[in-house]
Amino acid sequence: MHRNHRAAAMAATVLAGVLLAAGCSSSSGGKKSQDSGAAAAAGKASTPRMTVAMITHAEPGDTFWDLIRKGAAAAAAKDNIKLVYSSDPSAPNQANLVQNAIDQKVDGIALTAATPDALKAVVAKAKAADIPVVGFNSGVDDWKKLGMLEYFGQDENIAGEAFGQRLNQLGAKHALCVVQSQGQVALEARCAGLAKGFKGKTEKIYVNGTDMPSVKSTITAKLQQDSSIDQVVTLGAPFALTAVQSVKDAGSKARVATFDLNKDLVSAVQNGSVEFAVDQQPYLQGYLAVDALWLYKNNGNYSGGGAEPVLTGPAFVTKDNADRIAEFAANGTR
Repeated sequence: MHRNHRAAAMAATVLAGVLLAAGCSSSSGGKKSQDSGAAAAAGKASTPRMTVAMITHAEPGDTFWDLIRKGAAAAAAKDNIKLVYSSDPSAPNQANLVQNAIDQKVDGIALTAATPDALKAVVAKAKAADIPVVGFNSGVDDWKKLGMLEYFGQDENIAGEAFGQRLNQLGAKHALCVVQSQGQVALEARCAGLAKGFKGKTEKIYVNGTDMPSVKSTITAKLQQDSSIDQVVTLGAPFALTAVQSVKDAGSKARVATFDLNKDLVSAVQNGSVEFAVDQQPYLQGYLAVDALWLYKNNGNYSGGGAEPVLTGPAFVTKDNADRIAEFAANGTR
């Protein structure tokens, strides 16, 4: 997203909050509200049952996606939605999952577009079948080109640039950006943004995100090979925790900072083993993506006006605010 769109995106976020507040009230949204002014009772919608397919590119075992699913499940429970979740890191397989959802005639699809080109044709098929598709988490630069209604997530270029600027403040000189899945647009954008915002040297390394022992050994070997690396940047919480071990094994003085959170990562920020994390609020992404489909079906709403993404990050988690975040991380929602 271009810089001159930031203000519009923030305004879209505020608008989305207003719409969501309306959707949660007892007197707005849904077909019933058009007749009686009460779409929800006791915080739960009484609108007709919907089926929403949520399809992601999640890697097996990545705890980040647990937060996405919890947010989606919360919205589904509130909105009287049957949520069908599936995932596959393989782009062709993810496209097949979308086709399966179309064949099942779901009422809406929430989709991560980590590999946009592989999903273009199948999103067009959903549109032809009159099934609304919203994007979230990955694909901020491509959701409109794909024909999606809305997008909820973080602009990874902006987040990466802010990350680099923070490293400048901390005095880092040589950063190693660890990419756990080659070719995923969001991850590549994070490293690109980092290189743009960071005044020092940025180096990129690819690891196999599905094999954590391999991740550990690869990072360790790189740190042993180049002692000038003073900053390890990971793109997910599990990889940050593994990188902390790699730093110890390599006898390196490098510090570790990361994108994304989980409960253990918040504890690592609290104890100082990880400097900071950038939180894109995955629970919120899952919640908004599902709730947006309910709002669209029952009240014709477009968060962001269908023109701008609704940004859920970046939010920095540091020692200064980690205690507050830990309260929610303990519940598995941050």
